[in-house]
Amino acid sequence: MTETVASGTLEQALAHAARLLERDPALAAEQLAEILQVAPGQPRALQLLAATRTLQDDPSGALAILVPLARTQPNAAAVHFDLGLALAGSGRGPEAIAALRRAVALQPGLPQAWRVLGDCLAAAGEHEAADAAYVSHVRHSTRDPRLMAAAVALAEDRIPEAEARLREQLKRAPTDVAAIRMLAEVAARLGRNEDALHLLERCLELAPGFHEARRNYALVLHRANRPEAALAEIARLLAADPEDAGSRNLKAAVLCRTGDYEQAIGIYAALLERHPDNPKLWVSQGHALKTAGHAERAIAAYRRSLQLEPSFGEVWWSLANLKTFRFDAGELAAMRAQLARADLGEDDRLHLEFAVGKALEDAGEYEPSFRHYARGNAIRHAQLRYRADDTSARVHHIRTHYTREFFAARAGAGDPAPDPIFVVGLPRAGSTLVEQILSSHSRVEGTMELPEVTSIARLLRGQGDADGAMPYHDALAALDAAALRALGGRYLAHTRIQRKTSAPLFIDKMPNNFMHVGLIHLMLPNAKIIDARRHPMACGFSVFKQHFARGQGFSYGLEDIGRYYRDYVALMAHFDAVLPGRVHRVVYERMVDDTEGEVRRLLDYCGLPFEAACLRFFENTRPVRTASSEQVRQPIYREGLEHWRHYAAWLGPLASALGPVLESYPAAPGGE
Repeated sequence: MTETVASGTLEQALAHAARLLERDPALAAEQLAEILQVAPGQPRALQLLAATRTLQDDPSGALAILVPLARTQPNAAAVHFDLGLALAGSGRGPEAIAALRRAVALQPGLPQAWRVLGDCLAAAGEHEAADAAYVSHVRHSTRDPRLMAAAVALAEDRIPEAEARLREQLKRAPTDVAAIRMLAEVAARLGRNEDALHLLERCLELAPGFHEARRNYALVLHRANRPEAALAEIARLLAADPEDAGSRNLKAAVLCRTGDYEQAIGIYAALLERHPDNPKLWVSQGHALKTAGHAERAIAAYRRSLQLEPSFGEVWWSLANLKTFRFDAGELAAMRAQLARADLGEDDRLHLEFAVGKALEDAGEYEPSFRHYARGNAIRHAQLRYRADDTSARVHHIRTHYTREFFAARAGAGDPAPDPIFVVGLPRAGSTLVEQILSSHSRVEGTMELPEVTSIARLLRGQGDADGAMPYHDALAALDAAALRALGGRYLAHTRIQRKTSAPLFIDKMPNNFMHVGLIHLMLPNAKIIDARRHPMACGFSVFKQHFARGQGFSYGLEDIGRYYRDYVALMAHFDAVLPGRVHRVVYERMVDDTEGEVRRLLDYCGLPFEAACLRFFENTRPVRTASSEQVRQPIYREGLEHWRHYAAWLGPLASALGPVLESYPAAPGGE
């Protein structure tokens, strides 16, 4: 080694010892001892030698080197950091805090020194000071090469690499709140919301002042259908910074989820005063205005967004999705010009294809209209992983296992509250019309498409055997009466925030809940269930030309739509057989032909007296958050019944996939 130092430079020898350090601390110590023979008292060599002691579980040996070294190197931040680490490892907390404070005073950009200082302060019960140290750790974490490598992987969507790097970092530094927050983002991107919530809770336990983590926490709570908890976290953020635009924007989004649209509109308006050139804010304002029934103001907001960003496909589709809006020739030309751009992003192209399809449909140009709808569907279909066989397998499992005997064995279970009225079926089948009619009754409150049943199904899926074919249904089958009652109570508690009036009954209009009729019946046996059904070709084509924000993966291929409709009919026929009379069916065409008769039958099923206001549903000013929001603010019209026939020449795959369901409509094949 002496020859190495003599023939090379001291810096090269130190660099070689540093590389050896983690791989072979004993060999590194030998080489450092030789360096110190040649260069006695060399500070970097002593610091590295102390590190070898630490790695060999010899904290007292490390301290024997670092304590005198720190005296001779009073301005060396790295030495004081290492001294703080060694003192902390030896249980000498107050001295460790002093050394670490000295280190960060000398060099504030040492993220891991701030983190260890936070650990020591927390252990000493100095929680406010620990919080501040952890926040400083986050502020300076951009200087940590390990965290930056993970951040780059995350930004470039290399999720497995990002997760591996972050887990490795947390093995070294379990309280690295920046790494914990980033790992929570990985979990959220992978759809592991519960993991993300637990990670963010740990993050905020360590660093309550880590505002970015709290905003992430509020966002994940919002996505997990926990709006009250999300609003509580947002309130803490706004207490610290009332003008924080990100938190105010998130609050408005959560308020839209809870049905408090006017309050959300006010927040968006205030944000737009400060940020008038933000196209995304204008479209959010437009969505809230549309839902609250302010159609003209919504159109103005959408148009302002397009002035700022003409290629913003979502806004063009939002105008088309009003259903009652008509594009003029200039607007159609503007959309076509955007579609002609080679640099148009996929998401903008997708939305524009649907919007141009709607504009051409309104103009009676059905063949080019269908081509644009087909292109939009093809883009979205390629983005999704929907498999019709999976849906058919779920339906088969339910029909096989949810028998008369299955329900008879659980009779009397669940929460007896009669409050909810569930409206189920396929999207675009008239469920919003049913909701609007019922919510015009004095004893019924309309809410929105509530995600709580889906949340409960997800909860049960997590409780089931992950290796089982149907973990959700297996977990549900294992529940006793008390557990089923608790699920019903949870549903009522989590939906209470949506109820703004004193009406005793409320509507949950989530069409896809037809898949969960068994769960609904078991947890809320006195709830009403209404199946809204529409002619399969009319419904199927209406679904095909509708771009849904989320949750309708089956809707982007004609064959998939036909199979989904067929599975839906089979499943509802099964429940008609095993739970006779439990589900009331509203056939859209019958509602159009005999509105009063169908409304009376609907109210009778719900145990409600007839009220004439239910026939004047279009005068109801409540918020409506579906694609039919403007249509149900008009009287029932017959024009839509046969509209699909304009496209019949291109709907062969839909008709073929429907098979006997098409011929037997409105009954199920083999039914009455």
